[in-house]
Amino acid sequence: MADPDTNVEQAPNQSVSNKIKLKAAGMRQGIISMIAAAGSGHPGGSLSATDLVATLFFGGTLRYDAGNPSWPDRDRFILSKGHAAPVLYAALAHAGYFDTAELVTLRKFHSRLQGHPDSQKLPGVEVSTGSLGQGLSIAAGLALGLSMEAAGVAADVIGEAATDTASVAANVTTPTKRVFVLLGDGECQEGQVWEAAMFAAHHRLSNLVAIIDNNNLQIDGSCSDINDLIDLSQKFTAFGWYVIKVDGHDVEAIQSALEAATAYQEGPVAIVAATIKGKGV
Repeated sequence: MADPDTNVEQAPNQSVSNKIKLKAAGMRQGIISMIAAAGSGHPGGSLSATDLVATLFFGGTLRYDAGNPSWPDRDRFILSKGHAAPVLYAALAHAGYFDTAELVTLRKFHSRLQGHPDSQKLPGVEVSTGSLGQGLSIAAGLALGLSMEAAGVAADVIGEAATDTASVAANVTTPTKRVFVLLGDGECQEGQVWEAAMFAAHHRLSNLVAIIDNNNLQIDGSCSDINDLIDLSQKFTAFGWYVIKVDGHDVEAIQSALEAATAYQEGPVAIVAATIKGKGV
């Protein structure tokens, strides 16, 4: 388990960083445009998470195929803070799941871009979210299932019992599908988050990465005034997670954090990202 003050500072490839920054700028423009066209939405929390989501989607970490959204070997991304749907829609549009012109249909009748993500309407949305506190539970269940699937495949190959997942998983040649989940810090006041955190640590879900958008604001005011969690890094560490602290607007640092998170094989990882609500406007 890492020290909760772990910071990652190695610089990734500069051309990749420039690509991420350009995508993030385009995403921010799309977020503002779609919310303005809708006349409602959640700009602050969408903008605070933009650099995090852009780096995940366009830095080479998240495995996906926009032309085949149901690709079996894809990684899964869950937007637990579902009210920040505009940042997910912007990422999906820039990734090629649908045309960016559709962004301005946000929250309109018959639009696929609902106020909260709907997995039945829009390709690329893995899980319908919106009720806060549930995303980490869903992500942990998915991560466990995908780990068991990978272990079962390996068992078939090497002739061992699929129930012995711990020893069999070591023989998996195809990478286990990973699950990334984005949570808000205010959302972490929900008790269900910590039940899921215990579950993930207990099962040593090394294919699970939680990213916390730590902007210290929620709808009723500052998180520290409403229900102070003191230090999210220490809390996730206490629950058995490997923790990385990062500047949530430094794409190079985010990229390095994601690389470190996916390389860690002892259990789940939490990236606690210090962000600014409404960043970029």
